[in-house]
Amino acid sequence: MTLISLVGVAARKYDTTVLSDINWNVEPGAHWAIIGPNGSGKTVLLDVIAGKWPVSKGAISYNLKAPLRQAIEFVSNDYSFNRIVSAGAEYYQQRFHAYESERAPSVRAILTDQLKPVGTVNDNSVTLSPATVSKEDLDKVSALLSITHLLDHPFVTLSNGETRRMLLAKSLLKKPEILILDNAFSGLDVHSREVLRNALSELAQSGVTIVMATTATEIPPCITNVLELNNGRVSGSFDVADYRAEFAVHAFNPKPDPAKLAHFGQPQHIDFEYAIDLRNINVRYHEQPILDNVSWKIAKGEKWALSGPNGSGKSTLLSIITADNPQRFANDYDLFDKKRGGIGASIWDIKQKIGHVSPELHLYFPRNTTVFKTIASGFFDATGVFFKKLTAPQTERVHEVAALLHVDHLIDKNFSELSKGQQRMVLLARALVKNPPLLILDEPCQGLDTDSIEYFKAVVDAICDTPERTLIYVSHYPHEIPSCVTKTLRLDQGKVIA
Repeated sequence: MTLISLVGVAARKYDTTVLSDINWNVEPGAHWAIIGPNGSGKTVLLDVIAGKWPVSKGAISYNLKAPLRQAIEFVSNDYSFNRIVSAGAEYYQQRFHAYESERAPSVRAILTDQLKPVGTVNDNSVTLSPATVSKEDLDKVSALLSITHLLDHPFVTLSNGETRRMLLAKSLLKKPEILILDNAFSGLDVHSREVLRNALSELAQSGVTIVMATTATEIPPCITNVLELNNGRVSGSFDVADYRAEFAVHAFNPKPDPAKLAHFGQPQHIDFEYAIDLRNINVRYHEQPILDNVSWKIAKGEKWALSGPNGSGKSTLLSIITADNPQRFANDYDLFDKKRGGIGASIWDIKQKIGHVSPELHLYFPRNTTVFKTIASGFFDATGVFFKKLTAPQTERVHEVAALLHVDHLIDKNFSELSKGQQRMVLLARALVKNPPLLILDEPCQGLDTDSIEYFKAVVDAICDTPERTLIYVSHYPHEIPSCVTKTLRLDQGKVIA
């Protein structure tokens, strides 16, 4: 019996038709990967089959044991999975503030729904509502996803990859018939990707149907079929072995338009010898060391990769450099040859010289602003809202960078109307718009399709082909790192190991 059937399905988002004439059946024993370029409709299709987005045409039917809301679990790639967690994830720099962990729920509380205080006992300690999950189930799922050691951590202190594993655990504890995943491998280190692949295989063998949007290079072994989307329509349906054979011969060697690159020019504000000189940096939360005596010196023009497993301290280290971490005041370092707190070393002096993108910035970036304003906000290091009037050269620059990253056709749309991959390209344009001497690109390719990743790497290589541009690049995937990168700093458990 068919589990899910879509016949002639169309769906609109805002004023745009995103899906058209989708005919697709999910049969028992089949596990699907949904593939397609950025903006092809993958996430909307997941929303539709999860019952989270209405169809504007056609019909969708289910043959499930439980009601739809109980039978299907949709693991999003943001905090929208849980109202309590969403309310606790409020602003961009939150995870770097120690006091936030005191009021944020623990991973255990989230997974067991023990989020509501119901009273106090004689010693004034707070008692919580009863757990809705058995200890046996919690232990089993935590072990499956290797998060047992994180159960008593405040969730806001988790790394991007650790948070993703928590989201999946929350859904698995509901024991769904169908598990829907949106780019589940994004942000995971090598070990976490292997953990997820093994977990999905075990779930598939236990009878859970897997449907996931992913990239062509990240199809796990449990997948049996591939649905390919293009411009909101099904462009192919394959047995996974046939698709892997076809993808193996796919070649894409993008080159940015030299005319568009010519407008980019040399970086501004290059009057320094060393971009970064960090001396024995330490960051702690409740006596837990996050960074332990980290020193790092980067000369102007050097191109570095920053690597390490999830939770190793990479984002915290970068938050010191970008002036987003309050513990920067307790540490000793120079940025652009200026000592922290000295003349010319204010937060705005520093940010003026840095183009930055990260998973956290994407997660918290205001949605209700146009693509044009999103890119232009990079001039002022604002998050989408600014009150200064752009100069004519700045306005022209916004259009030039949008064209370079192939988002110029989206310039008048709201950020919220874009797919996750399109949003990421817009934020990359924002990082480049002021032509900074230092680019800090923290997992910049999350959510991008394979061709977009290759094109973006080519753009980074081209604009970094100058001794005046310095680069820090973070990725868990070696194939995503541009060829211009020649140096590596590796962290593990907050310490420099290479």
